[in-house]
This record gives sequence, C-alpha cells and structure tokens, in this order.
Amino acid sequence: MGRTTRLATACTAAAMLTLTWPAAGVSTAATAAAVTPRIDLRVLVVDDGGPATQAITAELDSSGTPYTTVDLNSAGRPQITAAYLSDTVGGRPRAKFQAVVLPNDNPFGAGSAEMAALAAYETAFGIPQVDAYTYARPEVGLNYAQDPGYIGSLDGVTAAVTATAGPFGYLKGNVPFEDNSPTVGESYAFLATPLATQAAGSTFTSYVDAPIPGSTARGSLVGQYSHDGRRELVVTFVYNQYQQQFRLLARGMVEWMTQGVHLGADRNYFALHMDDVFLGDDRWNPTLNCTPGDVDCAVGTDQSDPDPIRMTPADAVYLKQWSAANGFTPDLMYNGGGSEDYKAEHGGTDPLATQLIADKSAYRWVNHTYTHPFLGCVQDVSVVPWKCSTTTAGATVWTSQADITAQIRDNTTWATQHGLTVNKQELLTGEHSGLKILPQQPVDNPNLAPSLTATGVTVLGSDNSRDPLQRKVGPALTVPRFPMNVFYNAGKAAEEVDEYNWIYTRAADGGSGICENSATSTCLDAPLDTATGYASYIVPLEARTDLAHVLSNNPRPHYVHQSNFAEDRIAYPVMERILGDYKNLYAANTPIVNLKMAEISAELAKRAAWDAAVKANKVTAYRIGDTVTVTAPSGLQTTATMPVGTRQAQLIGTTAFGAGYAGQLSGWVAPGALQSSVTLKLAATATPAAATATPAKAAQSAQTAKATDSAQALPVPTGATDPVPYGPGDTAKRKQHRNTRSARR
Repeated sequence: MGRTTRLATACTAAAMLTLTWPAAGVSTAATAAAVTPRIDLRVLVVDDGGPATQAITAELDSSGTPYTTVDLNSAGRPQITAAYLSDTVGGRPRAKFQAVVLPNDNPFGAGSAEMAALAAYETAFGIPQVDAYTYARPEVGLNYAQDPGYIGSLDGVTAAVTATAGPFGYLKGNVPFEDNSPTVGESYAFLATPLATQAAGSTFTSYVDAPIPGSTARGSLVGQYSHDGRRELVVTFVYNQYQQQFRLLARGMVEWMTQGVHLGADRNYFALHMDDVFLGDDRWNPTLNCTPGDVDCAVGTDQSDPDPIRMTPADAVYLKQWSAANGFTPDLMYNGGGSEDYKAEHGGTDPLATQLIADKSAYRWVNHTYTHPFLGCVQDVSVVPWKCSTTTAGATVWTSQADITAQIRDNTTWATQHGLTVNKQELLTGEHSGLKILPQQPVDNPNLAPSLTATGVTVLGSDNSRDPLQRKVGPALTVPRFPMNVFYNAGKAAEEVDEYNWIYTRAADGGSGICENSATSTCLDAPLDTATGYASYIVPLEARTDLAHVLSNNPRPHYVHQSNFAEDRIAYPVMERILGDYKNLYAANTPIVNLKMAEISAELAKRAAWDAAVKANKVTAYRIGDTVTVTAPSGLQTTATMPVGTRQAQLIGTTAFGAGYAGQLSGWVAPGALQSSVTLKLAATATPAAATATPAKAAQSAQTAKATDSAQALPVPTGATDPVPYGPGDTAKRKQHRNTRSARR
C-alpha cells in the first residue's frame, strides 16, 4: 500500500471516529447533534520490553487497573488499527481504551499506519498518551538537550514538582533521584527547556523539572505536550518499577492518563508490629557468634542466657510519648505468660506490664500466644540446623491441637483479665510456628487449622520472606509480614552491628562467609564499625528498603521485636527515618495509612478476588459523559478512583463514594440494593472536556504522526533496567536471605 493510499485510509478512519457519529436509526437531520461516546476504563500499553513501560504496567497491576498489552517483540501481536481501537455499541461510538502508553512518542517507525491510527483515535476521543521514555526534541515540544541542556546521569539529583504541579499535587515538592551505588549508573535523562515558540495551537507544560548543570535554567523531566488535538505526557528519564523516583511519580502518571477516573486504587501503607511484648528476648553473643537460648548455637554450647533483653517501664513511657509525637500507632503482639513468668521471678510484680496496661489505649493489641512456644513439629535441637522429631516409624511428631488451643485461649483470657481490647480473630504464633518452614517443615502442622477453628481465628500472621502470598489455613487467611533487618536478639547498636557483620562479611574479614556463595545476598566491602555502623549504614539502608514497601501500594505490615525498643532503642532511628522521609516527600492530603491486622487481611483478600476477575475479563467498566458504570461478578466489590464530588447512584438518590486520598476519592464499592452494577456519578466540575475533534483535525493529527520519525533507541543504564545493588540484601529477590535471622522470632 502506497503512502498516499495509507494516508487516505487514515483520514477515513479519523472521520469515522469523530464524536458526531450518528446512532443507528437516527434521521439525517439529527446526525448533526453530537453523540457522547462510551469510553471503556482500560489502558492500552504498547510494550517494547523496556523498563519504563514495564514499570507502568507494574503500577497498573498493583492498583488493580485493567490494561491490555501489545508486545512489540511478538511476531503474532495484533495490529493497531481503527477497528482494534474503537467500534460501536448500541449505535454509540466506543473507545476501547481510556489511555495509551507507548515506549516513546512513536515506536512504530516513520510513516507507520499504526501510529496514524493511534493519533486519529486519540484526537477523536480525547484519549491521552504517555510517552514512557523519550528524548528531548521539537517533536515533543522541547528544545534539544543543549544550550542549555544536559544528557546523562541524574544519580543523586533532586528534581522538583513545578508550580503547575498538574497530576503530581500530592507531592510536597522534591523528587529525589536515588544514588545507591557509587559504581553503578542508576538513572539517565535528557534535560531540556520547552520550545520558546510552539507550533500554532501547541503548548508544553512542565510538571517535574531539574536544574540543568552549568546553567541557571531548569529542564523538564515530565510534562504535557498538547498539539494537533492530542495530549502527550512526555517523560525524558528512564526508570524501573523499584526506583523511588518512579514510585513517587507513578500515581500521578496514572491519574494523568486516566483523567482521574479509573478502576483500581493506590495508597501508601505502613503498619508496625512489635513482637514478644512482655517476654525477654535472647541476646546475641559476639564471642560465640550465635544466640544462646535459640537454636543456632553449636551442640554442646551453654544455652543459658543470663541477660535477656526486656523493655523497662521507662521504655514503655518513651514508646507512648514517641507514638503520640509521631501520630503513629504500633501493634503490640503480646505474650501474657511472659508477664506472669516475670512476676514469679520478681516478687509477684511486673512494672513493665503495669505501665503498658495503664497506657493500653495508645496501642493496638494482638494475641501472640501465651508463652511463645514453637507450635509446629516438635524440634530436635540435637543438631544444627534443627530438624523435626519423628517416631520410630518415621512419622513427624507434631505439637498437639490441645496445646495450640490452650496457648491461644490462655492469652485471650489474660488480656480480658487485664482490660486489653483484643480482636479474637487475630493471631500471631511464636516464630510464625505451626505454618510450614522450609526446609525442615514443608507443611503446616495439621493440628493448627482445627485449633484456629476452635478459637475463632480468621486472621493469621505469616512471614513474607518465607510465605509471601496470602493463603488459607483452615478458617484463617494469612497476613504476610515484612521482617525488618533489625535483629530480635539485639538491644544495643553494637550487638546489631556485630551480628550484621557476621552475616554479611567474608570469612577472610572475620565473618561467617555465608554471603560469598549466596544467590540472594551480597557481602559488605568491609566490616562495619560497631560504634558507628548502625547509624551510618544499617539505618539508612533499612529505612530505604521499608520506605520502598510503603510507596508500592503494599498493605503488608512490618515487624520488629520489643527488644529493639529497650536499651539503645535501636528501632526508633529506622522508624523516624521512614516517617520523616515520607513527610518530606508527600503533601498532607496523602498520609500513611496504618491498618489493623484484620483490615490488612481483608484488603489483600479483596485485591486477590478483584485481580482474578480482571484477568479473567469478568469486569466491564465504561464511562459515558459524567456516568461510570461497572459490572462485575456477583459478590465482588469494585475498587475505583474518582474525582472529588463523585457519588454512587442508588435506585433512589445517591450516596457517598470512597474516601479522600491524594486529592481524589477512592475505595471499594458494591452495587446498591436491587442493583446488579455500580453506577458512579461524577461532579460536573470533575468532568473533563469532551473531545471536539473534526475529521479534518483528526486527519491532520494522523498526517503529523506519519511524518514524525520514530524515536531512536534510547540509552538505558544497567541500574535503570534492574534494581541497583544497595549492599547486603539489596533487591527484592534478596530479601529472604537478609531477613533470615530477623524472621526467626
């Protein structure tokens, strides 16, 4: 097909897509009236396999926003044509996608019919386009990155949201670019200024910019280029889904492309569980390089621990003051038997329990069993590592149902006697025991599920580093928890560093050497100074890791131990760094969401059901004017994000929808009484302007797209393609090993 013929075809397609398409059966005189189109709430992602488009699809996956992928590297992929993009439903024109994500502004090549079809479609229906990573040049409304301009690394640079802000108004201002390794390039960008004179009718609005080195000017990193009846989000830096700079901007990218109307939701979650409250935790021995009283010391080692780590009343007072000052409520995972044992050894009193119980309303309380026994198989600790005890016939010996049930009930009774408010449906077993622990115990204790049934437990804590997916155990759903790399057996900073050095240094440097042949961890270049290493290295590393979880729309809680709030109180610097960094990045309308354990379980379960329905194409959602309609399987709640002022339509009248977050409304919603679908009504002020394209204008856009050369292959540094090494336990895949010791309790 010749170029002239292709252009004529594109023009015809553009004419068919205009919003004045007559409905079937309408008289010729009535065809002049505009028909409001149907816009399906689904995103089209054209994927070249690069990190930028994959980061955006990861964000869509995380939030539960439906999308369709066209893989440019697949020989059998569908061709993007007018018919692929739109059709009619009941005589009404339908846009099958509410937004388009491209690897760059034109990944198809010069004179592409596919790009022409996309341009015509975007013009006709007012569909936004995200250029996931493109370079600065006049074709996207920018000068070339020169005089002034910059091309290269932005590692360690602090970008900023401009005064315009646009979809990024939930940020306080700064957008710091990570610099986690001095030897690995982690970012790459083109910094350039907008064209001083744009083409007629075109504008460029920068949303995020950074200083251009050697100049007083600032160059755009994210901006909107409006031209030829189309809108493009022009992103001129490369990123991956793990990098903080992308996590900060991901929400805004989705809100921009969907005009703030989409299925799915994104919030920043952080909950902290304090395990072993009222117990005394075993202490790391720097001479033995193990923990007497635990199961890691060599056979024959004196297992007595004369100096366990336990909070004092002063520590309890400090915890309450800190919680109030930071506006953050921790969950106290309590073992009532620990207090009773302390009383038996100290004249019948427990000042720590007295203080914490006096301040009981300052916390949330969760049953952690009465005395924290191991509730899986009966452990044989005559060998290291331990193994499950077996009968003479080779059968595994399990902790009995009666013993498990007693541990749960006795702790609940203790809480009632001391006036603690406890949700009996929530449970955390000691060391997450009873659940499978590889390699020694590959299955759950068969007596655990019946005990959960007998005690009414439906929410069960698990270890995310061992068991990352929520699953059913009898009547309960698990809540995978992130173990923080602040060890349970350390009350002092020097103890934490000594153990850290043992795990993460080479044998030649005095460490265990286990990091040397590990596929999941890296070694320190040199042992940390026990006097300074905690504050200078461990705290910023752990805070960065945990903050990454907070910014990834992940409601899973984190956990440390009561020992970390005693003596040197080493948990606080990490907590303060997480909360402080967050407050410096986000506006007040985007607070951290701190959910209860049962609420986290419910959120994970609803997400799993929603994601399954979306992947099975069982959810239909579309918008016509100011009305959004969502149809999903019976009993399934819908997750959605809408502009402020949106209300849910009922058979009679309307009711409130969602809750405010990041300048939007979002939440879970079900059909009203006697309704089979969810209908949401947008406020008039929240309704984006309808597309007003004409056939001629759409054809002009198509012609412009065909005349534009495709973007050249863009540089992608190693650090932008894969998570950059952060040090010991650097990437998500390395979390399991780095948290082995922290997770044991």
